[in-house]
Amino acid sequence: MSFEEIDLQWFAAEDEGRTEEPSELKLHKAREEGRVPKSQEVNGALVLFVCVVVLIIVAPYYLNWCQEVLLYFFTRCTEQDFLQRQFFVNFLLNFARMVLPLAVAGSVAGIAANIVQNRGFIFSTKPIEPKFSNIVPKLGQYLKKTVFSFEGGFNVVKSLVKVFAVTLTAYIIIRSNLPSILELLQTSSIKMAAGRISNCAAQILAFCAVIFLAISIPDYFVQRHQFMESMKMTKQEVKQEFKEQEGDPEVKSKLESAQRELLQRNLPQAVAESDVVITNPTHFAVALKYDTQKADSPMINAKGQDLMAQRIKQIAKENDVPIVENMALARGLYSQTEVGDIIPVEYYKVIATVYSKIGYRIKK
Repeated sequence: MSFEEIDLQWFAAEDEGRTEEPSELKLHKAREEGRVPKSQEVNGALVLFVCVVVLIIVAPYYLNWCQEVLLYFFTRCTEQDFLQRQFFVNFLLNFARMVLPLAVAGSVAGIAANIVQNRGFIFSTKPIEPKFSNIVPKLGQYLKKTVFSFEGGFNVVKSLVKVFAVTLTAYIIIRSNLPSILELLQTSSIKMAAGRISNCAAQILAFCAVIFLAISIPDYFVQRHQFMESMKMTKQEVKQEFKEQEGDPEVKSKLESAQRELLQRNLPQAVAESDVVITNPTHFAVALKYDTQKADSPMINAKGQDLMAQRIKQIAKENDVPIVENMALARGLYSQTEVGDIIPVEYYKVIATVYSKIGYRIKK
């Protein structure tokens, strides 16, 4: 297959229709799987910066150690048996003393960078699970991500900027320090020249660390934008997720309709068994029932608005159920409760007054 034969529409087909912002549920599931917006540039830049700082702090110790090793090697190399076990033990211990500070600092910096970007600690084995698609990626997806995409172009520009910045920095620092280094090599000791060279190297590393940190900031926002774009959903996915979380709207509507019909059929019995009906007096009606065996406070036995409220009052009159007019109480109970709920705590006093007014006596 030649380049001209590749249909560029392949690359847009996968994301076609993904216009909706990702839901909190989808982002939460992605986080549990270890998929979060993250920039490797931030990790690398922070690790380099911390290691450079540590290196500058312990540089005198490193120089003394290198001097001692070289002096020992050149003065006693003919006396030392390099095959002895003690020689290797000493060498490894000294090497560990030199490497350990940088290794610990780099590890801590890498972990801290991940925690900051992930907004907390995340542990998931999902990203390291073997996938055949990762071993043999699809041609279209691979080209889309690496070549025909904003991310691919941004990575190329980012790499070029890094190479140019590092090269320019190294050139400027070396050029400004080279005459003095050559002069020290000719007129002074090698130790002073080595110190100047190490200072020059430290400057280059420090400037590179700052440059990488500066580049990592826009890279993080680009990676976050790309992540949010990849998490976008189609309208069908949004509907499906809503069905899974809230239930199918059609089924839910049918269930609510069936419940209303059931309440209509049971309404006469529910109102007849009530202790009192609180009315608006025209728009709302709420029937209360206090059964000490079921609850510690009165419950909503029935409620209705407009025509339903008139029907409740009619049934209450037919069954000699007391009717109490209280506009605020009726409206509050109707809006804050459902049939079967106990009354809210804030209405205890006023409802106790209502029950006292109708001469209600609790049967123990």
